[in-house]
Amino acid sequence: MKRILIGLIVAAVLAAGGWFGFNLYANHRAVAEVEAAFEQMRASGGKASHGKIAFDAMSRTLTIENINVESAGPELVNVKIAKITAVGVRQPDEARFSADGIDVSGVELAFTYTERAKLKANYKIPEITARDVSGPIRAANVPLSGSMIDMYHFMLAQYATASASSIMAPTIAVSIDAGTGNAGSGEFVYSGLAIQNANRGKIETAKTDRVTYSLDVSQPGKPAKMTGELSGLAVHDFDASAVTAALDPQGSSDDRFHRVYRRISANSYVVTMAPGVRVQIDNFAIDDIAIRPSKFRPAEIMAMMPADGSTPTPAQSRDMIGKMADFFEGFQIGKAEIGRQTVETPQGTGKLNAVKYDQDMIAFEGLDMPMPQGQLKMERFALKSFSAANLMRWAASLGAPGQAPSPDRMLGLFRVLEGAEIKGVVSPFKNTRQLVTIDTINLNWGELVGSIPSKASLVVKMVTPTDPAYPAQRPLIMAGVDKLAIDLDLGAAWTESSGAFALAPATIDLGNLARAQARLALANVPRGVFTADPVQAMGQAAQIETGAIELSLRDSGVVDLVVAQFSRMQNVSRDAARSAIAEMIRSQGERLTAANLDAKAAVDALAGFVETSGQTLTIKLTPRAKVPLMQLLQLTQTAPENALAQFRIVASTGL
Repeated sequence: MKRILIGLIVAAVLAAGGWFGFNLYANHRAVAEVEAAFEQMRASGGKASHGKIAFDAMSRTLTIENINVESAGPELVNVKIAKITAVGVRQPDEARFSADGIDVSGVELAFTYTERAKLKANYKIPEITARDVSGPIRAANVPLSGSMIDMYHFMLAQYATASASSIMAPTIAVSIDAGTGNAGSGEFVYSGLAIQNANRGKIETAKTDRVTYSLDVSQPGKPAKMTGELSGLAVHDFDASAVTAALDPQGSSDDRFHRVYRRISANSYVVTMAPGVRVQIDNFAIDDIAIRPSKFRPAEIMAMMPADGSTPTPAQSRDMIGKMADFFEGFQIGKAEIGRQTVETPQGTGKLNAVKYDQDMIAFEGLDMPMPQGQLKMERFALKSFSAANLMRWAASLGAPGQAPSPDRMLGLFRVLEGAEIKGVVSPFKNTRQLVTIDTINLNWGELVGSIPSKASLVVKMVTPTDPAYPAQRPLIMAGVDKLAIDLDLGAAWTESSGAFALAPATIDLGNLARAQARLALANVPRGVFTADPVQAMGQAAQIETGAIELSLRDSGVVDLVVAQFSRMQNVSRDAARSAIAEMIRSQGERLTAANLDAKAAVDALAGFVETSGQTLTIKLTPRAKVPLMQLLQLTQTAPENALAQFRIVASTGL
């Protein structure tokens, strides 16, 4: 029995000695691995130090204290960490490690950027907790250039090698110093940051409860602060691979769009600026954000900025705008919506129900804002097929500031968008109590030939008060017409294969006066006429031939208005005035109708139109043979009767 007891004691002592020996070996190996990682950082030219390192083999817990890392080069990055504790550490292979959890405390990061302008940023993170962590044992070498773009590329590349089921940081405080006298300094505080399922460059969700900030936005002699609070910010399905490719210093030839975010959203956003100015946004969401690495090249834009911080020359500005156009061509949003917005100012409160972007259309809905004359309300304003890239290129083409751009360059604006729409406007009319109401204004164009649209349409439905400031409207006011109801519908299109151009419909309805409609056809219209060069346009216009022309006029009160005005001017009765006007039409038309019976019928129809109110006058002109447009225009100025002789004329009136 004694021998057995002694044997057990010896075995226990040997086991304990073996365990302690293994623990010491494991601790030594952990220290060696940590030292190797720090030596790698020192080898890149930076400074790296740490305090106590401990490894408990039983719980496989690694602890590192008092970490201090400082990068080399002009762009200084200093990282301090009070303590890192990794629990359940394992090494599945020679290159990677995993841990059940990592707790980091006392993180401070200081960043000094001097590439274009001096900027200091300090981050303080009291606590970071990560679970189910996996990553490389040693990081890649930090880029020696110190460029901000290169640093972002490096960090994203490292991020793509790690994973964690969750990462949480209750508080992150950021302090930015833009230098004395420079705007941009401020404080940011992030509360409740939580990341779920980060896996090799992808994140399922990242949320923060609240972001608050205070920024110095002072201008010389005008100190000012801007504060803001963003709540419920959330990012869904982030993928860093496309961004990493776009930031690659060697460039990327990948011309496909890759989604970076499935959705970015927030519950509310409040900004307070100058005294009495407060902006509140109820919510916003942006879906399917994607980039094209071959075009999305922020490093190229930054490289074009003057190194000494001076103002770019006009040539440099144009080149930079051109690069910005490429940048926007490499950026894509599926759709976006900003919810109800309220802007409070000392002059009053403005509201906007929503801003929406979908399929290249930008729409502003539910505007209600104060104006000096009263409240402006608008149901909807939209820009169709808007292209930020084309806007940049158009701006770059305008030439140097102070120089008038050429007509061709101005026409380049047609490439920026393909139309606009306004609906449901109620606006004060000047300083009166009357209102302008717009039911709709819808303008569209397309099928550009060079910079000029070959197809366009315009629809306008609105009511506007008559204005005594315009002499042409004074007779309307004298006749008691205080409003004009306008219904306009214009359409024009050119067909290249046939050379035909048609103006149809062309309708204007002045609801309380008259309705006029015109149709015009042109033939043999060459492509070359669509140019901003007037000499070339006139030369090409010589080939154009006039087609059929149809005019109609529906009287809704305009005849009585003209008769009443003539009656007042001549001091005669309205019946006498009506007869006098009809007689004047017939006598003035005698010269035109002497050799053209068709024209006489048209003159008689016009006189009859005046003699009886409420009629519709219709005149149709059909070419007798080929009628060159330029020749016809010249005849209308020198010999109107000869111009009419080129057409067969059919005229009629009817109730």
